[in-house]
Amino acid sequence: MSTKQSKDKAKNGTADKTISLNKRARHEFHLEDRVEAGLVLQGWEVKAIRAGRGNMTDAYAYVKDGEIYLIGAQITPLIQASTHTVPEDRRQRKLLLHRREIDKLIGRVERDGYTLVPTAMYWKKNKIKIEIALAKGKQNHDKRDTAKERDWDREKQRAMRAHNRNA
Repeated sequence: MSTKQSKDKAKNGTADKTISLNKRARHEFHLEDRVEAGLVLQGWEVKAIRAGRGNMTDAYAYVKDGEIYLIGAQITPLIQASTHTVPEDRRQRKLLLHRREIDKLIGRVERDGYTLVPTAMYWKKNKIKIEIALAKGKQNHDKRDTAKERDWDREKQRAMRAHNRNA
């Protein structure tokens, strides 16, 4: 693809802006409210994310001293990372939210027993954003029900496609 085509895609918003998805979160939790947050990163981390080295599979967010932090998100440093800093790939990263959003999330976590789970990391206007969801853990039977429902939807789609071809 030429540079002009990729620039056109970026202008139209069709370029892929997703960095990382936490698919496991959808399987393990009932996701409710979602909030977009900024992420405090170091320079080498941004370069590594641009190179596609971000992973959020085991990540979660927690509250500490009235702030919200991201733990467990892995950003693997590039080989040519800066020599004057020691890169730590799973360090604690602060999330940037408005005070009223933080207070609302803290209240739901402490009062109602929710967990803060990151679901997606993506680019927005040359800034890295992270989507956090308030979540409650699923029981095993809930996971089985979700799998059955997904399989049934798949079967329905196949049947509809087969019916439409024959019609």
